[in-house]
Amino acid sequence: MFGIHDLTLFIVSGLLLNIMPGPDSLLIMARSATQGWRAGCAAALGIGAGTFVHIGAAAVGLSAVLATSATAFTVVKWVGAAYIVWCGIGMLRARLKPGKPGSDPEGQTLSAAPARLPLGRIFAQGFLTNVLNPKVALFFLAFVPQFIDADAANKPLAFLVLGCIFNFNGMLWCNGLAVFTAFASARLQVKPLVALWLNRVTGGLFIALGARLALAEQH
Repeated sequence: MFGIHDLTLFIVSGLLLNIMPGPDSLLIMARSATQGWRAGCAAALGIGAGTFVHIGAAAVGLSAVLATSATAFTVVKWVGAAYIVWCGIGMLRARLKPGKPGSDPEGQTLSAAPARLPLGRIFAQGFLTNVLNPKVALFFLAFVPQFIDADAANKPLAFLVLGCIFNFNGMLWCNGLAVFTAFASARLQVKPLVALWLNRVTGGLFIALGARLALAEQH
């Protein structure tokens, strides 16, 4: 159908690729662990929205510009790397909110959880970290066409169908990861200070990933 072949292999390969750790998974886990499953799912939905942008761009040929133009690739790469590093710096600068005086036996102030971000901002973080990564666009250009017949009647439609299947499976994994991380965090009763340092460690990893993206070569 639509000139698509080896659909089962595509689905299995897509799931395995989604499971591989990366900035998307780190962002989802950090938000779920510090703010609960709703925050993690907001990040996951933002990532899914960003993926749809790449799928649509690749289907109409816009992503091919990134593959053939060194200038376009470099501009998107540096913007994406700068944004990922900026997100990482924000996580590193996270602080605990002041607790209520007298909330312990000695009447001292206890630390509350790290400051919570609005769900809309978390969605935007997920969206931008994904859509500003040119490597994602190149991935779709390299991976998806392998499962489309060379003589398919409508290759853009086949590309869109496969892209939607890939993104649907990715959203199942990402939202499942968000719920699982939030559940595990609640069961382990992660302390505010631990949550703060988890945020900071994730911020450090984001800075490293941003630097890695900045050094990425066009292939």
